Parts: sequence; structure tokens; C-alpha cells
Amino acid sequence: MDEPLARILIADDEADLRVLLQRYLGDQGYAVRAVESAAPLDRLLARERFDVLVLDVMMPGEDGLAACRRLRAQGETIPIVMLTARGDPVDRIVGLEMGADDYLPKPFNPRELLARIQALVRRQRILGAHAGPMAEEGEIAFGDHVLNLGRRSLRRAGQEQPLTTGEFGLLAAFAQHPNRPLGRDRLLELARGRDHEATDRSIDVQVMRLRKLIEADPAQPRHIRTVWGVGYVFVPDPA
Repeated sequence: MDEPLARILIADDEADLRVLLQRYLGDQGYAVRAVESAAPLDRLLARERFDVLVLDVMMPGEDGLAACRRLRAQGETIPIVMLTARGDPVDRIVGLEMGADDYLPKPFNPRELLARIQALVRRQRILGAHAGPMAEEGEIAFGDHVLNLGRRSLRRAGQEQPLTTGEFGLLAAFAQHPNRPLGRDRLLELARGRDHEATDRSIDVQVMRLRKLIEADPAQPRHIRTVWGVGYVFVPDPA
């Protein structure tokens, strides 16, 4: 293969796991860098571009959850896969709430991590393929927001609002199907693809994050409304 499929950054304090994943993902054609903590992670992100970040929760010093929350607060939109040692559903939900796009409990089969990475990279490229001539035409306005599908950007009153890959995928799915109640399975398919495994709870967490971004009062949403027994409906211009 002439060039790597994508660039992967791994942050995990287990040296054996870093070596294993570097070798395994490298054999699959990926360019892989690995670090043991948040400090070298920050330095690499500042210098180089990566397509996916694999982030362990239980790192020494600043743990993975805190690092994820800080990166998102700084406007970093790289797709993040969280590795959770305990496999506790609460840990996974908190990871999604902090801004992660996916999670995987330890121990795991490297092939499963590869599948998660492939899904995120594929989604990135599908979304990126819309950039170009149609970018100017792919704008959807609602309230004081403008979502640009081509540029994968969200502006509020002219100010850019950073979106993670997961947040953009879900908001784009809503915006392209206005005023139509959508079930959680359908939203997963539209936002992440048929081959992506996730739970109803993960969609609910993503919706909660989107509401915090776009709603004046997330507790009384005007644009992303709950349809009990069905899922959610996106209302661009509430009456």
C-alpha cells in the first residue's frame, strides 16, 4: 500500500498494549503513534494531524475522561474511541457525555477496535466527500444557527461552534429529515452507518449534547424534541 489508510493516535499507559496495537494497526495499513499519558498526547496533537484518537480512561495523571472533556472544550473535533477498563455502563455513558464518539471495554479483541476505527474513518470520508461545489448549497438554517453540510460546520449568530464527528453526523441526519419522527435505530443508521453497533442510550447522550449546543434551554428543547415511544423529531422553525 503506497500510503496509510489513516493516522491513528493511541494514548494508553500499558506499554504492552501500545506495542501490540501499533504493530497490529500498522499491519492493517494505518500510520500509528502511541503515547503513555495526556502530556505527550497534547504535544502530538499540536504538531500533527490524526484521523482517530484511541484514549484510555485509566491513565495516570490526567485520566482519559478529563482529557476528552478538555480537548472538546478546546474545540478539538478528532473522533475519539474511549477504552474503559471496568466495562461499567456508567463509565461508557460518562465517556459519551464528555465528547467521545465510541467506546470499547477492556479486554478487547484488536479486530473489534479495528472495526470501530474503520467505521469512524469511513464516516469521516463520507462526510468529507460532500465538500466542494455543493458546499454553498448545503446550508440548513434553523433558529440562529446555520449548518453547512459541505464544510461540516455549525455557526451560531456568525460564530463557529465546534462539532465532533458524532455530533455532526447526528445533527446532519436530523437536519436532512426535518419534521419527521425518527426512531433511535434509524438515527443510528443515518448518522453512523448500518455496520455501527451502538445502544439507544448512546443516541440519547448524543442528543443531550446536541441540545446543549443548539437549544436556548436544553430542558425545554425547541428544535430536537422527544417523541415518546418513537424517538426524536427535528423542528427547524418552531411555531
